[in-house]
Amino acid sequence: MDYFSALPSYHEAGAIASFVGVVREDPVRESDAKVTRLEYEAYANVALKRMEEIRQDMLKRHGIIDVLIHHVIDSLTVGEPSLFVAVLGKHRQDVFPVLSETVDRVKMEVPIWKKEFTTKESYWVSG
Repeated sequence: MDYFSALPSYHEAGAIASFVGVVREDPVRESDAKVTRLEYEAYANVALKRMEEIRQDMLKRHGIIDVLIHHVIDSLTVGEPSLFVAVLGKHRQDVFPVLSETVDRVKMEVPIWKKEFTTKESYWVSG
């Protein structure tokens, strides 16, 4: 956590919560097919701007010192990480709700799309 330790307010922190989303084998559509890979695409400038807006919203929350958000835009296979979120806060009860909300908002608000490739077909996954 070198990034966090460089912050002037790092000494106030009592908790760091993190989330790493990974590509899973179960497809979105109900079938006996297995996911082989996901391909992520983004409207990059808008996606980065929107993630920063979410970050700034979360920084207004009580006890939150910093928030990091990173989403991979690439082709990923099962088990590879796609989304990273970390929240630095004063207490553990401060960081967990912000972590969960940040992940939910990234998935709902950021213009990143994924195409799911399975052993039987491929299709774009919507919201």
